Amino acid sequence: MLNNHNKMTITSLQHNQIEDIPATNEPFSIFGKVIPSLQSGRWSYKESLFENRKEIWFPDDKLDWDLYIDKDDKALFLAYLDDTCIGQIRIIRDWNRFCYIENIAVRKDFRKLGVGLHLLTRAEEWAKEHQLIGMSLEAQDDNLAACRFYAKHGFILGGVDTLKHSNNVAIEATLYWYKLFR
Repeated sequence: MLNNHNKMTITSLQHNQIEDIPATNEPFSIFGKVIPSLQSGRWSYKESLFENRKEIWFPDDKLDWDLYIDKDDKALFLAYLDDTCIGQIRIIRDWNRFCYIENIAVRKDFRKLGVGLHLLTRAEEWAKEHQLIGMSLEAQDDNLAACRFYAKHGFILGGVDTLKHSNNVAIEATLYWYKLFR
């Protein structure tokens, strides 16, 4: 966790923060994969670790960021430590009354310090404020660290798509994770 000397804040995206968004898009480690299994209508999974670890990153999103400022159906929250942007979570109100997490990212030097949990908590607050029934997201089967994070924070595997990433031989399945509010 971050120490008491540092002040982390989470803010809704404002026009003067748009330039901070790409800072959170840093490489992450691929070190294993999720192997899903459907039995009696319930998804479960095992983990398979790779012999070699590799670093990958997603390309920067090229979106109209103004569409996330002061909107009722979507939001982008940024985490700051003092004046440095260290994380983001981008969410939308989905058609099925779920808060769909389009992206969550934390700068490499700030991972495993609770930043992702703070962002996830803020997204859950937003979802509940908008009377949504839960949160959902998708992750690739080879992003084991992300899948572990979602499972640790109450998400369950709710579905698998083996065709979505047909153009990428490294990804066998897209995993759909859900957290239902009770």
